[in-house]
Order: sequence, then C-alpha cells, then structure tokens
Amino acid sequence: MHTYIPEGYKSLLSVYDTQKAIGLMKRLFEDTFAPALNLFRVSAPLFVDGDSGINDNLNGYERPVSFDILHTGAHAQVVQSLAKWKRLALKRYDFYPGKGIYTDMNAIRRDEDELDNLHSVYVDQWDWEKVILPENRNIDFLKTTVLSIVDAICDTQETLTAIYPALGAVDRLSRNVSFVTAQELEDMWPDLTPKERENRYVREHPTTFIIGIGGPLRSGAPHDGRSPDYDDWTLNGDILVWNSLLGCAFELSSMGIRVDPAALDRQLAAAHCDDRRNLMYHRMLLNGELPLTIGGGIGQSRMSMLMLGKAHIGEVQASIWDDETAEKCREAGVMLL
Repeated sequence: MHTYIPEGYKSLLSVYDTQKAIGLMKRLFEDTFAPALNLFRVSAPLFVDGDSGINDNLNGYERPVSFDILHTGAHAQVVQSLAKWKRLALKRYDFYPGKGIYTDMNAIRRDEDELDNLHSVYVDQWDWEKVILPENRNIDFLKTTVLSIVDAICDTQETLTAIYPALGAVDRLSRNVSFVTAQELEDMWPDLTPKERENRYVREHPTTFIIGIGGPLRSGAPHDGRSPDYDDWTLNGDILVWNSLLGCAFELSSMGIRVDPAALDRQLAAAHCDDRRNLMYHRMLLNGELPLTIGGGIGQSRMSMLMLGKAHIGEVQASIWDDETAEKCREAGVMLL
C-alpha cells in the first residue's frame, strides 16, 4: 500500500500526549510480557562484526549499513535484526530451558522496498529469545507461546485505554487467535497474492497467526521471505491483527522456533546459501554448540500505531520520508515526527 490517510482522520492524542502514551505503553507491555515468557532484559548491540555471519540477512538482498572502524580496521554492520545475536547471547548467559532474554532493538533497513503507512527504514522492536528443550520443538508449543504474547498485548491495551479514555475509540484487540497455515491460505485463494490472502482472512479473523513462512508452498513460491538460518520454516509464523482504520491486515510480530542443526542444513541447501556454512555462527550451530531456542520480534512502532489509533508510522517514530509522503501528510494535518 502507498501512503493513505483515511478521510476525516484526526489524531486522538496531542503530539506530546502521544509521546507520553508511547512511553507508558512500552513500560506496561514489558511488565506484562517479560514475566509471561520468563524473559530478562539485556543490552543489545547497534552494530556487529560484518564478517561473523551474526547480522540478519532478512530476505537475502537487503544491504546492511556498513562502516569501517578506524582503530581496529574491522568491518562493522548496523544490525537489521538480532535473530542470531540473541542465540549467541543465550549461550554466553548459560540460561536453562524455559528462561530467556528480551531487548530493545533499533535497526536500519536501507533497502525497504516500499515506504508507506506501515514501513520505514527505521525499525524498533522488542527482540526476544528463550531456551527450549528438544521436545518443545513442535506446533503446540509455538501456539501456546503465541497465546501468551497476544494476552500481554491485550492486557496492555486495556490498561492504556483506562489511563487515556480517548483511546476507547480504537478497536479492542481480540484474544481469540485463529491459527492458519500459509499453505491453507494459498489453497483457499490460489489466485491472490499473499498480502491479499492475509487481508481476506484477517478481516474475518481479527487476530491471526499464520504458520509456515519462508519455505516454498505447493505453488513453488513462499508466502513471504524469511532468512534460512534462524527460523525453522515449518515452526514459525506471524501475528497479524485487523486494522480497521487502514482497512488491512497489520503485522505485529514475526517469530518462531529456531533451526536446529538438521533444519539449518536443510534450509541452507534449499536457499542456495551453502557459502554461509563456514561463518562462525553457522559452524557453531551446525556443530550443536548453540542452545535450542524460540524467539522473535514485536514491533514497537506497530504497537504504538495500533493502540494509539495512528494512521501513519511516522506519527510514532522519527524517520526520513520522500517528498510525496511528507506533502500528503502535511495536507491531511498529520504530523510526522
């Protein structure tokens, strides 16, 4: 979608109250989410060694922002996400199964292919990761974790709305999660694009978790791109909710049970990424030196948009926009931070 401002749209909160509400929302969510999943806050890097294989490759074509460090000569990359770094961190913390970490992740995605109401080159999210047992690598465990996250999101909205009554005009999120596989969506609507399928399904099921993203479907194409070296494509998915203000499915979280050595071996081959096998992170994982984990990211700006009834992501985060977007928002009275 391109930038779209609903007719008659007006912010429910002033600019400063928006900032206060964002800060409160973040504190409320962390206080609910972290104990629900037994997660402990840690500090995270803004950049990593570009030659380590730790940075997230996303769909494989996005260029990370990179720079050299004068004193050491190292080649550094600004993170695109912390999917791999978190697993290494859990090994260093020596956490037991059932215990995990979460952190504030700030990233730059310079090759974001469409800047619109939902997408920016700046990404902020809660990145989290938890150690699990081999017997937890199944769909039921994944679903249970999804339900815990959705409950934390709904609890946060209820408290925030009680403190800011104006937010009562925002749609109340549903705790009733509909689970569906990407293949089932393709079978239902083979002639639609994946995004069109999401919109059709989520409109009728306002809180949805789509399972199985990254691997090819029966059509030969994946539902969406996913790097082969963090999620197990058969045990992952996205949490989406219906955004009635924008009239579309609205992704809040991408998450999943992570690859074990067998899944990594299989997915590297399928994605034609065998060159990664010699990178430090991948060698450790293939050798069974990293803990089994589940993890993901939960969009902070996305949550802010949804709970504060905002039409554009630039109302809740500071970024850089093209002239057309800036002008359209200015004409509609939408203030971009």
